[in-house]
Amino acid sequence: MSQEHHLQLDPRKSLFYRAVAIAIRGLAQIFFRPSVQGRTNIPLTGAVLVAPIHRSNLDFAFTLFISQRKVFFMAKDSLFKVPVLGSALISLGAFPVKRGSADREAMRSAEEVLTGGHALILFPEGTRKYGPHVEPLHDGAMFIAARSHATVVPVGIAGTDRALPDGAKFPRPVKVRVVVGEPIAPLVSDGRPSRSQITEKTEELRSSLEAVYRQSLGS
Repeated sequence: MSQEHHLQLDPRKSLFYRAVAIAIRGLAQIFFRPSVQGRTNIPLTGAVLVAPIHRSNLDFAFTLFISQRKVFFMAKDSLFKVPVLGSALISLGAFPVKRGSADREAMRSAEEVLTGGHALILFPEGTRKYGPHVEPLHDGAMFIAARSHATVVPVGIAGTDRALPDGAKFPRPVKVRVVVGEPIAPLVSDGRPSRSQITEKTEELRSSLEAVYRQSLGS
C-alpha cells in the first residue's frame, strides 16, 4: 500500500482520537504532573508546523494533544503493517516514514498536510539530542514550511529526558514542563525562496527553540 493511501487529511477528531487523548492526558497527570505554558500560541486555523525539542521518546506524547486542533505526524513505516495498530495510527493523524534514509514520499506527505492548511508535528532536530543547547539544525523543517507558507511554532519540553532516558524501558515519575513559544511567521519571498533565506529562518527557529527549551528548564 502506498503512503498516499495512508495519509487521510481529515481535521475532525474521531471518537478514537478523543479517547486516546483523554487516556494519555490522564496518565500524564498521574505520572508527570505536566504544566503547559503558551498553549494559545498554536494558531487554531491555517498551516502550522509544530516544532518540539527532542530529548526523549516521551516528547511526542506531550506534543500531540497540546493544541485544540488535530495534528498530523510521521510514524515508522513498519508500524503500519501491524494489524489494528496501522489503522489506529491513521485515525490519530499519522503517515509513514522510512527511518535512516531521506524519505521523499514522507516529506511530500508532510508538505501536503501543510498545504492543506493543517497542523503538523515535526522534530526539527531530527533524532534525539542531549544537553540544554540546540545545535545547528538541518534546513528540512523550514524548507517544508517555506514551500507551504506555514507558520512555525517552537516547543520546549523539560523533564522527559529524566522521565524516560535513552535505554530505559519504563518511565519514571518526573515533573514535565512544556513551553509553547511565539509563532514564527512564514517566509515571504518573490518566487522560490533562496537557500540563504531558508538558512536564515532555520537559525531563527534554532534560536527560538533554545529559548523556549531554556524557559521550560527554568533557566
